[in-house]
Amino acid sequence: MNITYDARRRLGRLTELLAEWQALWQPLPFQHPRLPWQVESPAMAEALLALTDAEVARLQDTPFTDSPLAEWLPVAELEALSSLPRLPGEELMLAEHWAAHVGGRKWHQIAAFLPRVQLAVGDRPLEWCAGKGHLARTLARRNGLEVRGLEWDAALCDSGAALAEAQGAPLELVHQDVMAPGVERWLTPTTHACALHACGDLHRSLLEQAVAAGSALTLAPCCYQRTADAWYRPLSRLGADGMARHRLALSREDLAMAVQETVTAPRHDRRHRERAGAWRLGFDRLQRAVRGQDDYLPVPSLAYGRMPGSFADFCHWAAEQKGIALPDGIDWVACEAAGWRRRAEVARLELVRHLFRRPLEVWLALDRLVFLEEAGYVAELGTFCDRELTPRNLLIRARRPASA
Repeated sequence: MNITYDARRRLGRLTELLAEWQALWQPLPFQHPRLPWQVESPAMAEALLALTDAEVARLQDTPFTDSPLAEWLPVAELEALSSLPRLPGEELMLAEHWAAHVGGRKWHQIAAFLPRVQLAVGDRPLEWCAGKGHLARTLARRNGLEVRGLEWDAALCDSGAALAEAQGAPLELVHQDVMAPGVERWLTPTTHACALHACGDLHRSLLEQAVAAGSALTLAPCCYQRTADAWYRPLSRLGADGMARHRLALSREDLAMAVQETVTAPRHDRRHRERAGAWRLGFDRLQRAVRGQDDYLPVPSLAYGRMPGSFADFCHWAAEQKGIALPDGIDWVACEAAGWRRRAEVARLELVRHLFRRPLEVWLALDRLVFLEEAGYVAELGTFCDRELTPRNLLIRARRPASA
């Protein structure tokens, strides 16, 4: 496969499709009692609302498979453009005791990521946003090389250094904010920077700093919405030209859609989210009636375990947060039931957004890949593990040829 041609072709075509259908996938169904596209495409809306709970669950997990939306939307093309190969790597068994002090899922992600780190002779490995240095420590032990990690939290640096010393791993953890001036001194043409799920501006900074220094990199990006910019700024010239030409605009809220797949969530977490969603939608219906204003009112998020014990308590808490006085005599049972009905409706209408979720994530990764190619790198994009291990399984590998 011609990586350069394929990346540019995919980026261009995905730009066209995301722009063409943005009026359908950008609106958030829970904010609108009736979405604009429901008026324009009533048959598509009716087909979604007629789905059973089992069909909805299946399409949430595999949105391209036997999709009822294929009658109206380019399902097959979106699937083809967002399908990427598994990047090759030398699969080696890691010693089981190396997993000590690492969470089970995180360890399996590290074990899948490491074989894709292709070090060349003379490479000096560096982990970006290292935390306790679990990835860097394992890379050091596997390759018998000294590895450096950059981490802004001094306490994590101390903990990671203690682990490395106890395990005899040649790891240096440096207390360094990767967003701060001076971080560039850690990157050179011989640096091979690695980042497993660095978020938003953190991995954007890595890409920019690596290009400036000529460093090789192996990157699994994540959480594109964690950025200081209200609107997405493409890294590549091709991405910027395409967005301007097709009038594609991406807000932080749009970027969040790319990372909302949660196939790894435990069942009790899913139940908690379902209840939280139903309660929020029940309160939304209530606040519209109380305020006499038919518009969405965002309510702060609550961490798991902090949700009030009943729907009524949640509504009182939410009303207090927004300065709303709730009247007496509210039929809480009816309001909560309406919230659950609304949640079922929203879950069906959101299937349109689910269809564009992976294509948007791949588009964002392609923008990064083409940015590297425009800077003279040889770069490739693929997956490093199955989505059941982590839905954020995209990986970018890039190196500037010595001749450049």
